[in-house]
Amino acid sequence: MIAQELEVSLHMAFMDARQKRHELITVEHLLLAMIDNPTAADVLRSCGANLDTLRSELNNYIEEHTPVVDGTDEVDTQPTLGFQRVIQRAILHVQSSGKKEVTGANVLVAIYGEKDSHAVFFLHQQGVTRLDVVNFISHGVAKVGDDNTKRTETE
Repeated sequence: MIAQELEVSLHMAFMDARQKRHELITVEHLLLAMIDNPTAADVLRSCGANLDTLRSELNNYIEEHTPVVDGTDEVDTQPTLGFQRVIQRAILHVQSSGKKEVTGANVLVAIYGEKDSHAVFFLHQQGVTRLDVVNFISHGVAKVGDDNTKRTETE
């Protein structure tokens, strides 16, 4: 049901959050993990995102706003409700469309359901809309040309 590369991305996100002693794993952690997911990263690049800038903004936000657990005991990092909703939304969408596997691209679309999250804010700041992501996934329509310049409406 969940593609292996997405499983690896989710596992790495949890491991990173635990290692940094974060109490919660958020939608922002999830988007950060999608930058390293090959399928999602391809979609983001094709939609005009600067992955280095996005990574930096997400890391700064997570570092400043995520509660850290004190002490030396092992941390039991818990997903936020928003994180859980994104994963559920991605799974339901894939099931309803008759596909077999949930990919990082599906998770990207599902992230947009969390309209008030900073993850969506950072995507919009990069000029990446839900429509851009869906157009690329469904039709292969990239927002940027081969030379990585943004296409205009007249093209």
